Order: sequence, then C-alpha cells, then structure tokens
Amino acid sequence: MKIALITEAWHPQVNGVVTTWTHVTRELTGRGHEFLVVHAGQFRTLPFPRYPDVRVALMPGRGVARMLDGFEPDAIHIATEGPLGMAARRYCMRHKLPFTTSYHTHFPDYLKRYFGMPVSWTFPYFRKFHNAAAATLVPTPRVKTELDSQGFRHVVTWSRGVDAELFHPMASIIDDLPRPIFVCSGRVCIEKNLPAFLNLDLPGSKLVVGPGPLLKTYRRKYPNVRFTGYLPPKVFAATVASADVFVFPSVTDTFGLVMLEAMACGVPVAAFPVTGPIDVVRHGVSGILNADLREAALAALTLRREDCREYATHFTWRDCADKLLATLKPRTPVVVP
Repeated sequence: MKIALITEAWHPQVNGVVTTWTHVTRELTGRGHEFLVVHAGQFRTLPFPRYPDVRVALMPGRGVARMLDGFEPDAIHIATEGPLGMAARRYCMRHKLPFTTSYHTHFPDYLKRYFGMPVSWTFPYFRKFHNAAAATLVPTPRVKTELDSQGFRHVVTWSRGVDAELFHPMASIIDDLPRPIFVCSGRVCIEKNLPAFLNLDLPGSKLVVGPGPLLKTYRRKYPNVRFTGYLPPKVFAATVASADVFVFPSVTDTFGLVMLEAMACGVPVAAFPVTGPIDVVRHGVSGILNADLREAALAALTLRREDCREYATHFTWRDCADKLLATLKPRTPVVVP
C-alpha cells in the first residue's frame, strides 16, 4: 500500500510524535508498504511561537497538493493539525478522498496555558478538524473518553510501543551521583510541569535529560540538579537505565512514551494519576501513581525492576503498526499484509 503521512513533527525534532512515526513507518516499510512523509522541512517555514527550534510550514497548500498528486497514495493519514495538516485536509475534502487523523497532543490545553485562550474557543476547531476524518486515532482509552465527551466522532484507541532492544536493563553508567537517582526526561518546557519534580524534597540525586527552551533557566535556578541536555539514543537509554526511579511530572501529556522506555529499562515510574500515566503505568507493579509526587517517588523505590521490564515489553511497535493498518481508509480496497 502507498501511504501518505502528513506531519508537522519530524526529524530533526525529538519528541514522542516523531518517535512514534519513525517506528511505525520503519515497521510498515519493512513489510513492503511505501510511505510519502510530508513534513515541514520540505517547505518554507516559520518558528513556532516560544519554540524557535520547531518550524511550521508557511502557506504549504500548493506544495502539499503537488506532492500528493505525484505520489497517488492509496491512503492518507494526517498526524498533526497545523498548516500541513490543514492543507492535506482541504486536499482530501476537495477530491472527496477518505483520510484518517491522529490526536497526539492536547493543544487546547497548551493554548490556554501559553496564551490564555479558553478551551471553549479552541476545542471546536479541533473537533471540526478531526470529525471530517473516517477515524481519529488517540493514544489511550482516557483520551478517547475525553474526546468523546467533547463531541469527537469515530475515535479509535491506538497505543504505542517501545524498542525493547534499545531500552533494557543494563549496568549503571553513573558513578558520581548519590543514590537513589531520580530521573526525568523530555522536553524542558513549561507544559512538562518540571518544577513539580525539581522542587521535591527527595534523598539522593535528581537528573533531567532532554533539550528545551527552559534548559538554561532551570540550570540557573536549580544548581543541585544535573541537566544533561540532549543525549544520543544509546546514551539516553543507558542513562535512564542507571536511575532508580523515573519521575513523570506532566499533567498534560496524552501518553508519555518516555515512561514506557523507562519501564523497559527496568526503572519504575512515579507520576500523577492523570491522563497518560493512568493508562500507561500499572500501579503497584511498574510504577506508583499518587497526587503526592514525592510519596509516589519514594514508594516506587520498593518496586521490582524485573516486573517493570516484563510489563513494558507487552507494548510493541508491531502491534502499533497493525492497528494503524487496520484503521486506514484506502480510496479503493487493497490487501494489506
């Protein structure tokens, strides 16, 4: 099958959306499917407000149409709701082509947090955007329930996977920090709610892995926390595996792929009982969910690392790719392996 994927989030960005689509396209390409990835790097761009390293396409309509005309895809999937997504949606509507979408990020919450825009203003746009699709894929049952309550139609749960060969238990590469080591990874930005972790009174050491616009600010404000910035995948995996607990302070993520990666390394998770962790962490087995994040972090120290690893390996990119194939809406019936 020839599949067109339209996404604002693509390499060299480092985030859960890029990780998800990298693994899914690799899995399906290996089965003989062909992908056209339409991304911002193929167009003139502008920096996204507050994120200068994230670029969005500038007036991409004609370019998107030209690329889709040339590729003649059997199925079209729109992964993001930005300028590229809007252009692809218009193309499909104009040509009466079925398409599917995915809802990766709670942008209404982010727009409220950053710009004070009420969700009552922004949710109607996102609802209209996705309701034109034959199906909208969301990462967890909790997100499906939330969108169902907002009037979204044809919402389908689509979980994630983890690279269990890259993320696995291994000997610690950290020998200069007091134990226990509490680690958090992800983009260093306001929506990740990092101060909820950084301000905790915890024994041992705190470690934050990842780049982001607030990295310099937090390094100055929290001199007793080690901030590594971006790490290459193998070093990142080894660093996470060296920790005793992975702390996930976000209350806005729809999934939290980094939690799976930590659990695959045998590291238990401490998180709030909110969307994302509720469906990703098995409370009392692979992590602890508690409104008191300090209590969750301390309790997670008692969990068995082998149980975390065993639980995480049930999440596979093969299953994720299978669900996408089953949900795609080809313009004509095709046989998919």
